[in-house]
Amino acid sequence: MTTYAITGVTGNLGRIAVERLLERGVPAADVVGLARNPEKADEVVQLGIHVREGDYDRPETLDDALTGVDRLLLVSGSEVGQRVRQHTNVVSAAARAGVERILYTSILRAATTDLVLAPEHQATEEAVVAAGLRHTFLRNSWYTENYTERLPEYVEQGVILGATDNGRIAAATREDYAEAAVAALLEDRTDDAVYELAGPAFTFDELAATVTEVTGTQVRHENLSAADYTAALTSAGLDEGTAGFVVALDRGIAAGQLDGDPADLERLLGRPATTMPEAVRAAWAGRDRTG
Repeated sequence: MTTYAITGVTGNLGRIAVERLLERGVPAADVVGLARNPEKADEVVQLGIHVREGDYDRPETLDDALTGVDRLLLVSGSEVGQRVRQHTNVVSAAARAGVERILYTSILRAATTDLVLAPEHQATEEAVVAAGLRHTFLRNSWYTENYTERLPEYVEQGVILGATDNGRIAAATREDYAEAAVAALLEDRTDDAVYELAGPAFTFDELAATVTEVTGTQVRHENLSAADYTAALTSAGLDEGTAGFVVALDRGIAAGQLDGDPADLERLLGRPATTMPEAVRAAWAGRDRTG
C-alpha cells in the first residue's frame, strides 16, 4: 500500500489533484492532504481523505504531517520571495519522514531559464537534490487561467495590454497540470525524472482574436514598450515594484522563456492538452452561467 500526500489542498491545483487521484482509483484512506488551515479544507475532507496541518512557514507542523507518507506532491507556494525558505522546510521534513519520492511543481526549463520567477524554483530543485530524495520535477509553463480569469476586464476595456512583443506562451490549464501531476505521482519508478510541461502555444494577438470571437466584443492586443507598460500599470494603481515584476515577466515571454513543446504534458495526460480557445470558451460559458 502506498500513501500519497498533496500539499496546498485548499488551493485550486492541490484540490483538483486530490480529485483526480481518487478518480484514478486510489482509496481515500491512502491520501493525505496538507493545508495551512485544515478548517478551510471542508471540500476535500468531504472526499474522505485525511487532512493534516502542514504550514510551509511552521516547520514544527510538517514532521507530523508527513509521517507515513511514501510519495509527496509539493505544490509550489504562492508567496514570491518566501518560497525557497518555505519549500526547503517541506523538503527537509520529507527527508526526515523517509518520503520515498517528492514531486515538485517547478517552472518551465528551470535549470536554464532567465525568467524572473525562476530563481526560487531553481533553488527548490537544488534543495530536493541536496536532500537526497528521489524526485520528479514537474516544470510547468504558464496557467491559461492567468488570462481566462481576466476575460471580463478584457471585454470591458477592449484591449489586452502587454510588453511581450507577441512572444508565444505555451500555457496550460490548472486541470491539465493537476491531471499530469497525478499521472506522475502514480508512476512506479526508481529513477529521477524531469517533465517540461507546456500547452499548445499562442500569442497575445491570437488571444485577443479568440476573446473577440468568443465574447462577441472587439478586443485588440496593444504591445507596449517596457517603459510604457510600466507607466500604464502604475497609472492603474500598481506600485513600482509590482509593475516592474509584471513587465519583467512579459519581457521573459518576449524572449521565448514560456514557449515550449506540449509533448511531455500530453504524454502524461494520455490525450491532447487543452488549447487556449477551448479554455476561453469554457471560461466565458462558465461566467454566463454564474451571471
